Amino acid sequence: MPTLTVVVCRVCARVRSIWVDGCFDMMHYGHANALRQAKEMGDYLVVGVHSDAEILKNKGPTVMKEEERYAAVEACKWVDEVVRDAPYVTSLEYLDRYNCDFCVHGDDITTAADGSDCYQEVKDAGRYRECKRTQGVSTTELVGRMLLMTRDHHNRTSSTSTTTPIAGSGTKTSVSHFLPTSKRIVQFSDGREPKPTDKVVYVDGAFDLFHYGHIEFLKRAKELGDYLLVGVHDDATINRIKGSNYPLMNLHERVLSVLACRYVDEVIIGAPYSVTQDVLEKVAAVSIVGHGAAPAIPDVDGRDPYELPKKLGIYQQITHDGGSMHTREIIRRIIEHRQLYEDRQARKEAKARLEAEAERAEKERRKQADQV
Repeated sequence: MPTLTVVVCRVCARVRSIWVDGCFDMMHYGHANALRQAKEMGDYLVVGVHSDAEILKNKGPTVMKEEERYAAVEACKWVDEVVRDAPYVTSLEYLDRYNCDFCVHGDDITTAADGSDCYQEVKDAGRYRECKRTQGVSTTELVGRMLLMTRDHHNRTSSTSTTTPIAGSGTKTSVSHFLPTSKRIVQFSDGREPKPTDKVVYVDGAFDLFHYGHIEFLKRAKELGDYLLVGVHDDATINRIKGSNYPLMNLHERVLSVLACRYVDEVIIGAPYSVTQDVLEKVAAVSIVGHGAAPAIPDVDGRDPYELPKKLGIYQQITHDGGSMHTREIIRRIIEHRQLYEDRQARKEAKARLEAEAERAEKERRKQADQV
């Protein structure tokens, strides 16, 4: 697994350092948005990631393995430093150890196994800040999509969530209706144009349930040049090519996940499945077109989607360490241990109710304190 190395002089100038911690299981654009908001509150972002053992004790089994979760956080472009095996309950001792001024967390309550607020100590010390939680996505909700394996997530025309029971469990999981905005895309995008001297590399794909394999692929692709342009195919194209219930995440969800990756410079939203002359010329002058080691699925007309770049002599195969990780593997983990994750969903739902009650009580306490 790669280790993130960031060199920053925190002696020459006063740097405002921020602490964020979490599980970051199946890291998605909601996690990335929280890290983006936290980074805006300071200069240097330190992110603590809990171990599998800590999460199992306090929350339940993870979908992604420990090293996969570490790698996912390290690849986020707003993160400066990652602390592995961070404690589940946030302490002042850890904030001080990493020279962090305060801790940032979403505007929801997180509790430990004993029901206590994980952030009570830093809250009492006045070293706690909140960022806005991204609505419409969570690891629990994504697991729910895989358990249901429904096509409903392809049709998000309503602003009202649909709640569907998971067969045999009595648990309910909601299908999110993510509402994309141009503002969110801009927030995630660097907007950097390639320099005339830059060697532009183009890769494309679904990037569904963005994971370690995607990260390693994009990292290797970026090493081939100076500017990485990524094409993300739309939902209908992926469903037509892959069939079944793919993709699990819709186009804009997948675009945001790709944009949050530190190796990516720009994204073509809804890129054509087969690489065209427009793809090679209209956004930037592409020098290399890359694809993973696995054979490409033919386009609907039976043709090789990389026929043009191969003919032009600019096609290159990309091999990487994360080749064994793919979206189907994540789904396999969920389906193989279905009962385990259905039980987890039920516990999460019960815990969410308790946390919501605690949050209401906390707001009432603050309201009463303000009136004194």
